[in-house]
Amino acid sequence: MKTEERLLEQMLHFTNLQTAYERVVKNKGAVGIDGVEYTELGAYLGKYGKEIKEQIRNKKYKPQPVKRVEIPKADGGVRNLGIPTVVDRFIQQAILQVLTPIYEPKFHEHSYGFRPKKCCEMAIIKVLEYMNDGFHWIVDIDLEKFFDNVNHDKLITLIMKDVKDGEIVSLIRKYLKSGIMINDEYRESVIGTPQGGNLSPLLSNIMLNELDKELEARGLNFVRYADDCIILVGSSKAADRVMENVFKFIEKKLGLKVNMTKSKVSKPNEIKYLGFGFYKDLTDGLWKAKPHEKAIQKLKMKLKKLTQRSWSVEMDYRLGKIKQCIVGWVNYFRIGNFREICREIDRNIRFRIRMCIWKQWKRIRTKHHALKRLGIEEWKSRSWSNSRKGYARCASTFLKVAISNKILKKRGLTSMLDQYQKIHILV
Repeated sequence: MKTEERLLEQMLHFTNLQTAYERVVKNKGAVGIDGVEYTELGAYLGKYGKEIKEQIRNKKYKPQPVKRVEIPKADGGVRNLGIPTVVDRFIQQAILQVLTPIYEPKFHEHSYGFRPKKCCEMAIIKVLEYMNDGFHWIVDIDLEKFFDNVNHDKLITLIMKDVKDGEIVSLIRKYLKSGIMINDEYRESVIGTPQGGNLSPLLSNIMLNELDKELEARGLNFVRYADDCIILVGSSKAADRVMENVFKFIEKKLGLKVNMTKSKVSKPNEIKYLGFGFYKDLTDGLWKAKPHEKAIQKLKMKLKKLTQRSWSVEMDYRLGKIKQCIVGWVNYFRIGNFREICREIDRNIRFRIRMCIWKQWKRIRTKHHALKRLGIEEWKSRSWSNSRKGYARCASTFLKVAISNKILKKRGLTSMLDQYQKIHILV
């Protein structure tokens, strides 16, 4: 059952389907156009699983259209996501699991996106390695809405070079052609592979592996994470030449569009790559990574929402969300230098949490008793609880004494600086 001719049976094998089911349920995800939740997948497959398998074997299975969801981008545009039904996510996952062993050996070592044992951190480390080897000019290529512009025929032709099982290829084509539902209106999917499906990352790597091979053949240093690709060269003239030649290859050979307004030739400290910025350390002269200013501002905006006084939620829930946000962000940017940013953000979070607590206490009597429980003297707690100062003034004066940093930490407030220091001890 390990020959390419029997790939469909590998895909439909019980063990493969069981693994696919477990991964889809673990990943959760939003509902598709049929409204079936991931929690209902087991019962649905128990009832219709055999029928679905027979339909796939007989080439009669028809995937349902994906649900279009628009995600706002920081630059004012939108990112189009296509959410398949949970059943189609399950089938796509089963296909993915049998195709991955075929393609992994063929993908370039400097392609880091959506691959086993590869991650964003590894991509940034490689970028720094090139920069510190003297390649200080960056060709930053921006593919215009890559997932929306993939040519189906070119993609299927590439797949057929390595996948000899016609049933699998046919099923992939059906997913590419399954269509899109936008506000209950059906639209054909003539081009593109919907970003959001389990197969989309692999399909994007299959297409862009052709770019990787071309860049390697030209002897260029590059790093690619999905459709985010940068090329590092030694001079401005070389960078301009590479930009022109690679632009032609992408548009003519791959049939993709390059956004020339966003694609540019830059120095390392002028680019943003995978959320990171780059700077030269004056102490050792080496290029190093840090969170880009845009990534920092995005974090601050998210934390601002989580610490709004008008958000009426339990404090435990609020603190849990803050912890989730901080731990995830620090783990992602852990190879960067952002100690001072941690201190600044910690101060602001504590300030805003004190305002939230002051508002929750509401009544003068409640404030009085709460301050006394915190160990504040009777006369002070009485005076402070009767304060007519605004929330910000209270939080920046006497509440700093009453609700100390130590008390906030004990209450469950996560310190960004503590997380940073913990990560850097481990690293």
